[in-house]
Amino acid sequence: MRWLSWAVIALVVLWAAVPSLFTGYDPLAGVPAEKLQEPSAAHLFGTDAVGRDLFARVVHGSVQSLSGALVAVAVGLLLGTLLGLIAGSVRGVVDETVMRIMDVLLSVPGLLLALTMIILLGPGTVNVAIAVGVGSVASFARLARAEVVRVRRTDYVEAAFGSGGTFAGVLVRHVLPNSLGPVIALSALQFGVAILAISTLGFLGYGAEPPTPEWGLLIAEGRNYLATSWWLTTLPGAVVVAVVLAAGRISKEIR
Repeated sequence: MRWLSWAVIALVVLWAAVPSLFTGYDPLAGVPAEKLQEPSAAHLFGTDAVGRDLFARVVHGSVQSLSGALVAVAVGLLLGTLLGLIAGSVRGVVDETVMRIMDVLLSVPGLLLALTMIILLGPGTVNVAIAVGVGSVASFARLARAEVVRVRRTDYVEAAFGSGGTFAGVLVRHVLPNSLGPVIALSALQFGVAILAISTLGFLGYGAEPPTPEWGLLIAEGRNYLATSWWLTTLPGAVVVAVVLAAGRISKEIR
């Protein structure tokens, strides 16, 4: 099971990096005479309503979903870790203020918070990624803060302060590196969550604009043909599910 999770992630990364290795079809151009064909040797995922190869669109759409997920995780990781480091090391009023703000963010459903951010930023893949990343800041901040508080109390950190280490120097050299393990594991988990959230927002029409291939948009485009052409929604959806489950499995291994 472990190798399968890594294989799934490696495959979709290769899709995003070198899509031409996996398909020779143009993801934007279709052949109307070949519309709505079932999966076959010629078209692994079948074709859509305008005759475009669905597998090609899934492969080329991976770069939109993966890059968006990476941006979302980066935003959550950097902002959340920074806030958690400040709160856990300074403590007092600063800690209480930051954590109460994080509690407010955690009380708002992630999708609703992302939609609120999109209203402010506007639609688009990058804005969706930033919105999803902001929604994960609170989770990163709370975990980072807990780890910083734990490490801050250890003997070697006290010894570093006692030997003349500056506050910022000890934090960067000792506290932060020894607090990142669980945070990195959360990053792997949030990668899958971000893909799911970005696909959901793409399905709702806030992500990439048609005809740009993007996993959530592909599922949305196929919903009108669900009764007659099941592959248009099922196969892109299966790819999303596989990537999310694989990222979750890898997160458990890292933890």
